[in-house]
Amino acid sequence: MNDKIRRILNEITALEDELRTSLQEQEGRLRYQIEGKRIEFEHAIQDAHLKLKRGVFRWFISIPPQNFLTAPIIYGMVVPLALTDLCVSLYQLSCFPVYGIPKVRRSAYIVFDHQHLAYLNIFEKFHCLYCSYANGVLAYASEITARTEQYFCPIKHARKMLSTHRRYANFMDYGEAEDFHAKLGEFRAQLAQELDNEAAQKGVNNPE
Repeated sequence: MNDKIRRILNEITALEDELRTSLQEQEGRLRYQIEGKRIEFEHAIQDAHLKLKRGVFRWFISIPPQNFLTAPIIYGMVVPLALTDLCVSLYQLSCFPVYGIPKVRRSAYIVFDHQHLAYLNIFEKFHCLYCSYANGVLAYASEITARTEQYFCPIKHARKMLSTHRRYANFMDYGEAEDFHAKLGEFRAQLAQELDNEAAQKGVNNPE
């Protein structure tokens, strides 16, 4: 990787950090706090949300007919999603310790919090929970496969890809054959270092 690309990647990382800070500031303006597993809004905001809540009957009659027709297909996807969730969890549980790859924390990707929004009725909350699970499972599986790719084949594709995982930008260029195996060892060492860092962090958070 040349210096220009490395500089651009560093700039992207800095912008991502700035974006996270801005989002946190916005959360503060919306006046809610995270209390354990609950999200608590100020009373005035909570009351305003309740006034905006659409009743179930009014909500039902506002739904386009095609939404009802496709609902069985949409919710039928929970079967392959749950199977994917189970399979990738078993895979990383059994294989990652062998490879020295840190396991992906499932709870960091599958997040349920829309049920705390008072302006959603029970059906809207259910839809949100389903979408949160679906997107969370796919992101969780993507990070597991990304770490696997970093261990076995950290090489970019020749063709441009519309979307890539967060590790892809640092992979070796397509056709970068010089010192391939030595660089592959470096990528594996990076994963091992992540594992060491996680172990050290757990030691700090859970002192004897």
